[in-house]
Amino acid sequence: MSVSVVTGGAGFVGTNVVRRLANAGKHVVVLDDLSRPGVDQNLRWLEDTYGNRLTVEVADVCDSATLRRALADAVEVFHLAAQVAVTTSLVEPLHDHHVNVVGTLRLLEELRRLDDPPPLLYTSTNKVYGALPDLELVRRGDRWEPSAPFLRGTGINEHRPLDFCTPYGCSKGAADQYVRDYAKSYGLKTVVFRMSCIYGPHQHGNEDQGWVAHFLRSAVNEEPLTIYGDGAQVRDVLFVDDLVDAMQLAISRAGELRGQAFNIGGGPSNTVSLLELLELIAELEDAAPIVEWADERTGDQRYYVSDTTRFGELTGWRPRVGVRAGVTALHGWLARGRSAVGARAR
Repeated sequence: MSVSVVTGGAGFVGTNVVRRLANAGKHVVVLDDLSRPGVDQNLRWLEDTYGNRLTVEVADVCDSATLRRALADAVEVFHLAAQVAVTTSLVEPLHDHHVNVVGTLRLLEELRRLDDPPPLLYTSTNKVYGALPDLELVRRGDRWEPSAPFLRGTGINEHRPLDFCTPYGCSKGAADQYVRDYAKSYGLKTVVFRMSCIYGPHQHGNEDQGWVAHFLRSAVNEEPLTIYGDGAQVRDVLFVDDLVDAMQLAISRAGELRGQAFNIGGGPSNTVSLLELLELIAELEDAAPIVEWADERTGDQRYYVSDTTRFGELTGWRPRVGVRAGVTALHGWLARGRSAVGARAR
């Protein structure tokens, strides 16, 4: 039986990838160690919804025996398993390295053992470009923007030099380069996505990772959230359904795209600052979120917007869900969860 393998398959992005694959009638191997808060809820939802279309492996991505078993009948691999928080990497850099670098390298080695290795998509991060200290920015209202009109119109492309910053940036960047090199050195069909901010249903975000969901969840639950810096930091945000579209295109064309890295995000048409997101949440909730303020964090980028032109030209992909529509959809999902919890409590 041919299978699709999703490492980190019970995580936010993983759950949405598994959902799309299972809805298409594919059998999916979900490999996850369930270490992140909320992923056990995602796994229960996947098992309740898709049942015998799934094979679940609760294991460390660094476990070679588990990887070998999971890959035995694989026709495609989505490698999403990772330590995903900059703050955690600063506290536990060895653990960060173990998951992100060792786990990726062991997966690549198990793929290399196969007679006909399946294509692999690896989710890297925009943090491989560092804090972008040389980027000249100006404050316009509630957002930081590049002073150069060209950058404002296009965002940051893949020609930007790598500048690993923080242990997280180092580990994801090292894995990024290993994945690309295994295409060159061993002929594997590997593709890298350097992703910006992804958001959508099944995201259990916190202040370390998944900030759009964290802001919304805090507001829905009437809990305070912390803004680090002045709140004018700008990101391009991408709704998860659009990301999964891009992932499937990358896997299907991995033969021609092999060894390449692509910046993937909402692009210049889907940008938002932290302050602007707070305003949108206040509209949706009919109340302003409770905000506390703190100093800017190590390695934070005041501005990052992906230039997705190259991937779009090669595949025809483009984001379809705008910021307001996507945030409203995520707010609805979270609000339904709040209502369900309230109903159970009664």
